[in-house]
This record gives sequence, structure tokens and C-alpha cells, in this order.
Amino acid sequence: MGKKYDELMTYVEKMQALGMAEGLFDWDLETAAPPQAAALTAGVMGSLSSQYFEILTSPQVGGLIGQAAEEELDETQRAIVRELAKERDRLCRIPAQEYREYAQLTAGAAQVWARAKRDNDFASFAPTLAHIVEMSKKIAAYNKKEGQSTYDAMLWQYEEGFGQAVLDPFFALLREHIVPLLQRVMTEGKPVSIAPLRQSFAVDKQREFNRFLAEYVGFDFDRGVLAESEHPFTIGLHNHDVRITTHYYENLLESAMFSTIHESGHAVYEMNVDDALTLTPVAGGASCGMHESQSRLMENMIGRSPAFWEPLYPRLRELFAGELAGVSGEDFVRMINRVSPSLIRTEADELTYCLHVMIRYEIEKEMIDGSLDVRELPRVWNDKYEEYLGVRPVSDAEGVLQDIHWAQGSIGYFPSYALGNAFAAQIYRAMDRQIDIDGSLRRSDLAPVRAWLKEKIHRFGRVKPTAELLRDATGEDFNPQYYIDYLTEKFTGLYDLK
Repeated sequence: MGKKYDELMTYVEKMQALGMAEGLFDWDLETAAPPQAAALTAGVMGSLSSQYFEILTSPQVGGLIGQAAEEELDETQRAIVRELAKERDRLCRIPAQEYREYAQLTAGAAQVWARAKRDNDFASFAPTLAHIVEMSKKIAAYNKKEGQSTYDAMLWQYEEGFGQAVLDPFFALLREHIVPLLQRVMTEGKPVSIAPLRQSFAVDKQREFNRFLAEYVGFDFDRGVLAESEHPFTIGLHNHDVRITTHYYENLLESAMFSTIHESGHAVYEMNVDDALTLTPVAGGASCGMHESQSRLMENMIGRSPAFWEPLYPRLRELFAGELAGVSGEDFVRMINRVSPSLIRTEADELTYCLHVMIRYEIEKEMIDGSLDVRELPRVWNDKYEEYLGVRPVSDAEGVLQDIHWAQGSIGYFPSYALGNAFAAQIYRAMDRQIDIDGSLRRSDLAPVRAWLKEKIHRFGRVKPTAELLRDATGEDFNPQYYIDYLTEKFTGLYDLK
């Protein structure tokens, strides 16, 4: 370890502390803060973000990054210097005042969005969203590479290397295979009724089962917290403090369960990052898509499988004995895997999920290239849902206001969900070649699954880029055909398609 690297790490400690403080404020705003707290708290968060910006973009830190890069470092230390250099370069291109203004804007926008969703009033959110879009475009423009579009710069922020040149054919491939399969399911498959899951399920009992469920899949309550928010999310302060939320609906039993499993997938990733990496710039997931792969793998490929529910369903039926009387385990698995085009992305079935993502992807492209005025979003959104999924929102709350992402400034993030599904299918197939996944699930033993994921994915944090991590874990480069094969095999089987 070099002297300049040691000196650099004293600044890193300060930056990590500022980031953690901002994360705690963000968590509080989403879970416990009173309604009138948002404006003043957003100002504090803006100040913290500004201090982070000032440290990382300072000449002293810039010099130390360059000098440390010349020293003899191990793989982790080189990765830390690499990530610092990359982030510093990005921030140095952004005027400090604009950076602070943007941080403060997005910090306060979440509550504006939440009120608009509650009141079914997109018009009250539209000015804030328009401001976010314009500022996002300005900030992305500062970091565009030569020949790169503004939207590609946004996409690369979440998944480097996956711009429109990759995503357009990727989504075209999914559309080519998913749409015909969906049509076959809807026309040839036997309909599945989910009426038993639309009864009244006491929320206090749901809380009890969801806490059990989170721990069952690997969430460590000695290092984590499960709370409630309008939109479920995960925040990792470090690998010994990871916080997740879920949202309960009295008449949607499965909603909270699969939100909890999904967020627990994110959390287990964060908790399994090697201790040597925590509180450094290489802690956390390799990318948004890789992070989503871990939540979607846990939620769908494991959490919706018959093997997963074989030992668990009796416990759930005992908790809701009256409501689930007469519902067999086989019936329940068919219900939670039912294909039905719907309005809400987070409630979408696996087969139609990527269509929800494609709608957002297409809208984002138009928002950023200027061909779509923000005020027209509800109409365009509703038209696309009717065209692609055959359903039309009757309110803004179940339409354009359903997701928090744009309020957070996360334009370009949505494609990560689709990429995450494809990464997950490839990872699952590689894991299934090496361990007996179904056997472990039937024995109520997820330890082999978690151990494999920790060894191949989680422990590396951000030391390895996603492409390298995926190649090392699976033995090949990104191959979306695994996702197509997974969906085809699963739904032709569930719906007895010939």
C-alpha cells in the first residue's frame, strides 16, 4: 500500500460519511418523516451532497488519485482508485451550483410525487418532472462521450456499455419471442383464477409472514431493517446496515410477499459484500442491472418456483386458514405465476414485465430527445399501455405516476430491470449446473444458493465490472437467449402448451 493511497483514503472516509448521512435522510423521508419535513430536509441533503462534490473535485484529491494510481496496489485498491477517478471525472464536468441544485431538486421531488400519486393529480407533479428532465439533460450532456447521445449518457450511468445500440435490438429480441408466447398463453392456456388472493388479508398477519419471509431468503435482521413505504426500495449504508421496505395491500396478498423477496434479494447482495470493501467506493453492486439480477432471481426464479413453496405454503395457509381453505399448493403456485396483462409494473407477471419496461424506455427516449412534452405524458403512457398490453389506465395514480424513479432523477434506469432479468436467467442456469437448486428449496435450505451467489457475485462488490463478473460466474459473455428459454420453458409448462 502506498503513502499517497493512504492519504487519499482519509478523504474517502469523509466522502463515505457524507454519503451515509445523506442516505439516512433519504431513508427517513421515505419511511418516517412528517409531510412538512421535505423542503428543509432536502436543503440539508443538498448541502451534504455539495460537500461530497467539493471534496471529490478538489485539486488535492485529484492529485492524490493520479499519484496513487502510480503506486503498487492490490486488486481492491486499484478498483477503488479506478472508481474514484471515474466519479471525479464525471463530477468535475458538472458546475458545482448545478450539481447542488439538482441534488436538492431530486431530494424534495419524492414527496411531491407521493402527494400527486395519492391525489391522482399528475398536473401537480408535471412542473417538477419537467425541471428534473431539463436538469438531467444538462448534467448528462456534460459527460457525453464523442458521438454519444444525451440519452445514451444517461443509460451508461446505470449500465456502462448498454446504450441504445444494444438495448434496441435486445428489446426487439424480447418482443419477437414474448409477444407470440403471451398470445399463446392467453388464447390456448387454461385461465387461472386468483380470486382467493383478492380477499381481505389482515395486514398485521401479512407483516408477520413477510418478516419471516425476508429472514427465510437470507435477510439478516441483526444487520438490517424492514419498514414500509409507498414504493418498496433498498438502501445499503454498508454491509452491516442494509434497509428495505415493502408495501401492504389488504386485498393483494402476494404483492407485499414478492416485494419483500425482491428487496431481500437486493439486500442479501449488499450484506454479502466482502468486509474489506465496505465503506469504500467499490462496496455495493457491480451495476444496476447486476443488482436487479439478484432481486429478480430471488423473487421470480426462486420465489415463484414450486420447490420454494413446497415447504412454505403450509405455513402461509395456517396463518390464513379461512382465506386459503381449499387452495392447494399447486393452485397457489399457478396463481402467483398467472399471466395477465396489467397496469402496474411492480405487480406485473414475469411474461409481460419487460413490456412495461419497454414502454418506459420508449417514453424516456422521446422525453430526452425533446419530441415529447412532459405535459403529454399521461396520454402517451395510456396509449402505449393500450397498444402493447391491451389495458388502459383510468387514473394517473395507476398510470404515469406509479413509479418513483423519475422523481428521483433516475432517467435511464428502467432498462436495467430488463437487463437484470436476462442476467438472472444466465446466472441461474450456471448455478443450476453446479448445485441442486430445487432440492435445496424443498429442504428449506437456501444456504447453498446464497453461498454460490456470494462466491461468484456478491463478495466482489464493484471490484469487477458487470461484463467481467457475468463472464467469470457463468463462463460466457452476456447471452439473452437464456432468458427467452427460461420464459418459454416455464410458461409452456405452467399453461400446458403443446
